[in-house]
Amino acid sequence: MTVTPISPAPPAPHQAAPPVRRRAARSVPGRVRVLTGVAAAALALLFAAVAAGGTTAGDGLRVIGRDAGPQVVATSGLYFGLSDMDALIADVLVMGPEDGGLRAKALARYEQQRSAANLALLEAFQLAGDDQAERRTIQSVLDGLGRYEQLVARALLLDSQSSHAAGDPPASVLGVYRDATDLMRQVLLPQAYNLTLESGTIVRRTYDDTAGMLPLVRAAVIVAGLLALGCLLYLQVYLARRFRRVLGLALVGATLATAGAMAAGLSVIQRDIDFLRTAKFEGFDSVVTLARARAIGNSMQGDQSRFLLDKERADTYEHRFLDKSQRLMYVEAGSLAKYQTAVRGAEDFRGMLGPELAGATAKPVLDAYLRYQEADSLMRARAATGRTGEAVAIRLGEVRQAFAKYDEELVKVADRKQSVFTSAVDRGERALDELWTVLPFAMGGIGVLLALGVWPRLREYR
Repeated sequence: MTVTPISPAPPAPHQAAPPVRRRAARSVPGRVRVLTGVAAAALALLFAAVAAGGTTAGDGLRVIGRDAGPQVVATSGLYFGLSDMDALIADVLVMGPEDGGLRAKALARYEQQRSAANLALLEAFQLAGDDQAERRTIQSVLDGLGRYEQLVARALLLDSQSSHAAGDPPASVLGVYRDATDLMRQVLLPQAYNLTLESGTIVRRTYDDTAGMLPLVRAAVIVAGLLALGCLLYLQVYLARRFRRVLGLALVGATLATAGAMAAGLSVIQRDIDFLRTAKFEGFDSVVTLARARAIGNSMQGDQSRFLLDKERADTYEHRFLDKSQRLMYVEAGSLAKYQTAVRGAEDFRGMLGPELAGATAKPVLDAYLRYQEADSLMRARAATGRTGEAVAIRLGEVRQAFAKYDEELVKVADRKQSVFTSAVDRGERALDELWTVLPFAMGGIGVLLALGVWPRLREYR
């Protein structure tokens, strides 16, 4: 009888299970590390977006408030000083020899303005930095100013050697002064204005770039912040479900701190957007406009003296006075006499000063401007009847006083606008200083909280 051998039984299938459990166990720490790394990357993206916003706003505030902005103000002051110098020389030459006291005061002010112009050019040269084109323009103004001063010195010397009635200098004096004033009006003042335009273009371009970039950075902060919060919340939920524990306090703190950092970053960026807008439109633009208005007013005052000084060009200087008056406060008129009549009854002013004069600031400036135009009308009426001496007396008396009051009111408005500009820049920089102080601590604190929330769970697998 043949016996068939019995084959051994196959191994039970459950014997392969332990390796599967070990692989599952090893995958949990790996997944925790991946989730932690993603959360850390999202946090890094958030802080990078906040830092980018702070850097962008800081660059804009620096250019507008500390670099090109002050350079515009400096060159605007240069334009004012140069126009005042020429007006003062016209005043001196139109005076008679008996006006010794007024002549000395005018010459003293001329020297002050010449020194101020040289200082403004020096400041503009320093602020120009490595901009060679702007430095060449400044050097050209310096050279031209030297030639102008030589012509003025010659005209004053010839005038002192002559004896003439008020408003009637010798032809030799008048010829030299014509060369000087033509140099000033055709070369120096346009170059000074070009310096202002160049720096103003930098300010405008910087503001446009900054104002266009900051909203994009703000959106990036929102996206990165929501992503970081989502990663932290998912990590907490995963750990709670996997380890059957309540949410960890460290991760809750990290989530709340992240939300706070995002809110603080958004607040600083939005505040700097507002501060930049205020500094540019309510401060800087108004300061520059009012500086130009003052310079134009000074040039108008010079045209009044040139109107009395140079009979051959009197009509030209009267037309220039009208043109500059309409640039300041525009009223439709075909002649200066019609303008001075129409401006008294005007209610809605356009022109350079129209947007700057609103509310309580309008009336004092308007009243002073109208008195100045009335005094000018009286001066021209005397000159038209051949009473040049009386016209000169009115020019050096009533007209000068009326202009001084008008200019004083403009300075008050300009000072208020300058305060708005300075305050907005300072507040924007203080907000950024606070951000740069808090940001490193926020980054370090959130990183520590994230580590404290994850590390104890990872230790359970050691």
